[in-house]
Amino acid sequence: MHRPAAFAALLGLTRAASKIGDFWVQNDFCARVKGASDDHPVTYKDPATKETTTHGTADGRKACLHHCLTYTATQAVVAGLGARALGIRVHPGAAAAALALSLGTHYIADRRVPGHGVLEKLADKTGKTNFYKLASHGMNGAFHLDNSWHHSWETVAALIATAKATTR
Repeated sequence: MHRPAAFAALLGLTRAASKIGDFWVQNDFCARVKGASDDHPVTYKDPATKETTTHGTADGRKACLHHCLTYTATQAVVAGLGARALGIRVHPGAAAAALALSLGTHYIADRRVPGHGVLEKLADKTGKTNFYKLASHGMNGAFHLDNSWHHSWETVAALIATAKATTR
């Protein structure tokens, strides 16, 4: 197996899986509450029950972890099935390391506590504050910086996952 071909295949599979995990698998509660903190609580209205609840740090962390676990599970299933269909045998240790990297970096980015989130701080340090806060004209800067963060780390994860990859 040529590692570049395995890398390209796994990167494509994980990118597709990331969109599925972020936009189809992630539930509304996690999407809204994952950045909650005691200093910046989030009020959530359940669309089914119409019950309104307020959530702080503990709930924000749980919601973010839940999302990251389902996101990573989606990547594992899609990449695993795709690799099998393409005849790529991924080393279990390399796959586990790649998925752990994806989970950890996804949590870091998605735990967007206002004023304290890693992406917001990184945007401030790199002169991207205005872009991060942009939410008009059909653009959302925080979303785009989040997406590029995830894509970058998924590329590293795909490199890790292809270590010792062979054909079936």
